[in-house]
Amino acid sequence: QLQLVESGGGLVQPGGSLRLSCRTLGFTLGYYAIGWFRQDPGKEREGVSCISASGFYMDYADSVAGRFTIFKGNAENTVYLQMNSLKPEDTAVYYCAAVASPYGSECQLSSYDFWGQGTQFTVSS
Repeated sequence: QLQLVESGGGLVQPGGSLRLSCRTLGFTLGYYAIGWFRQDPGKEREGVSCISASGFYMDYADSVAGRFTIFKGNAENTVYLQMNSLKPEDTAVYYCAAVASPYGSECQLSSYDFWGQGTQFTVSS
């Protein structure tokens, strides 16, 4: 059974850094694009970043470009989201998601089929 498990949430001060992890179970990471999304209560879900199945193409929302980095772990079936220069408006529940990507060369910040349960983090002083 395909599963995604997020971890790494918590409380961080403005300007700080945090790394979220998305562990994938039951499927081969190399055949799926992975995306990170976030949602704050009362707001629409926002696509934050994605990485192609090949791992060579990444995309970022304008709101996080230059501050967030998505990458795959070398050995484990895990995708990470490194977040730097955090702002209070980054506060949200963060979800990772997967979509089958047979060609593996691109990703997009929409239309994912499998979702994790989410991890909450708060940026506050």
